[in-house]
Order: sequence, then C-alpha cells, then structure tokens
Amino acid sequence: MKVSVSGYYYWLKHPVGSRTVKEQELLVDIHRIHEDSKKRYGSPRIASELREQGISVSRPRLARLMKKASIKSIIRKKYRVQTTDSDHEYAIAENHLNRDFSAQANGQKWVSDLTYIRTGEGWLYLTAILDLADRKVVGWAMSDTMRAGDTTIAAWKMAIRNRPVKQQLLFHSDRGVQYACTDFKEQLKGLPVLQSMSRKGNCWDNAVAESFFKTLKTELIYHEHYSTKQQAKLSVFEYIEGWYNKRRRHSALANRSPQQYQFYLEEIRIAA
Repeated sequence: MKVSVSGYYYWLKHPVGSRTVKEQELLVDIHRIHEDSKKRYGSPRIASELREQGISVSRPRLARLMKKASIKSIIRKKYRVQTTDSDHEYAIAENHLNRDFSAQANGQKWVSDLTYIRTGEGWLYLTAILDLADRKVVGWAMSDTMRAGDTTIAAWKMAIRNRPVKQQLLFHSDRGVQYACTDFKEQLKGLPVLQSMSRKGNCWDNAVAESFFKTLKTELIYHEHYSTKQQAKLSVFEYIEGWYNKRRRHSALANRSPQQYQFYLEEIRIAA
C-alpha cells in the first residue's frame, strides 16, 4: 500500500479525530453546493443551502473551512456599465420611487434598466424588468439594436404577460430615450401605471436594477467568451430562467430565491 512502517505506527497512535472526520464530511457538502452553483456562491449562501438541507454550521466556521480548502466564489467585483442616453427632448417623469425599494406584494413596483454584452459578432443589448417584491426578472429582452421596440417595449410585453397589471404599479427606470420615448409611453396608456425616472446621473436611484446587472456580469458574463450572439442569448436565458429566478439566493429576500420568496408571499396572503 506504499505506507512506511513509521507512518503506519504514527497513524495507530494518532487516529483521525471525530471533529476532523466531520469537517471532511462537511467539505464534501461544501464542494457539492459550490459546484452546483457553478462556483458563484460564497460562504453566506452556501451556509443557507446547508441549513436548508438540515446541516447546521456557522458562517464563520464555514468561511474558515472554505479558505483552508481554497474554495471561493468566482465573482469579480469590477463592474461599470453605461448605456443611458438621456440626451433627448422627451418629457422626463418625476422620481416617484425615491429609493424606496420595498414592496409588500407582487405587481406594486417594477424597476428596469439596459446593459450590453460583448460577443464576437458585436454588442448584444439586454433589457430587464424586476419586481421589487420578490426580485424576480418578470420581463427581459435581448436585441441587436437599442431601439425601444427591441428593448424596453419587448421586455415590457413579456412582463405584463407574466404578471398582468391588476393594481396601481410604479414603474421606475433611468432617463434613457428607450423609456422616455412616445412609443414606450404608449404601452402604458390605459393601465394603472405611474412612470418614475431616476435623477440625472444618479445610478443609486435605480440600485436594484443596477445590482441585477452587476450580479449577471460578475457571476456569468465576465467568465465567458461568446463567439456568437446566439451563444450569449442561450447563456443569459439559462442564467435568468434556470438560475436567477428559480434558485439563486438573495440577501434582500432573507437568502431565499425569488421562486421561494414568491411562495412565501403567497403563504402570507392566504394566512391574512
């Protein structure tokens, strides 16, 4: 077995302790969850996954084990994207959201923004609409152009199919021409929708939408090289619909996924 005599007798006198055995078993679970998240999760979210599976472990201890085993999130912090074209003559809506990112039920407040993704065939533009109640991406669109019909209007149509507007809705975005133009505003007519826009040059007014794109970039885009736009579209589709909306844990939702939080809100509604 290629074990030295001295090593064998050392092992007899110094058997592996129960704590070490438990840590080794825990590392197996940590590796499994880390790989399942495609290495996107750090210690806070892995700790939540373990607790949900009935494995009790403190986050500091988990962080120490992960550091010792060189297990870490792939997330890169560098992020800066600017796609807002506010140099236009369309009317600007007031900032009715005013950085109040809380919502008690789905369909009360939506936020939206645009970003771009580099591919070997040129830029691909992504528009997303999120519900502030459960942070779900309720509508999104990917396009080759930044025309309103291909970006904001396409995402809006998906959003209202997924969650029809049945009550007063506050819709917040930046001042981009895609949101301020007549074609987009026509989509809101006849619906109980109050349009809201960020102050000029103030990204914090739309922090939740900005945060979603930061998460997308640092968890996915920065780790991929898309030769074609189709590759990028399939990758983003899988991330939003297969990972972000259904499984990714959010600190703003008490480390639940949007799908889990949606069920949680429904339970509260039924109980009330």
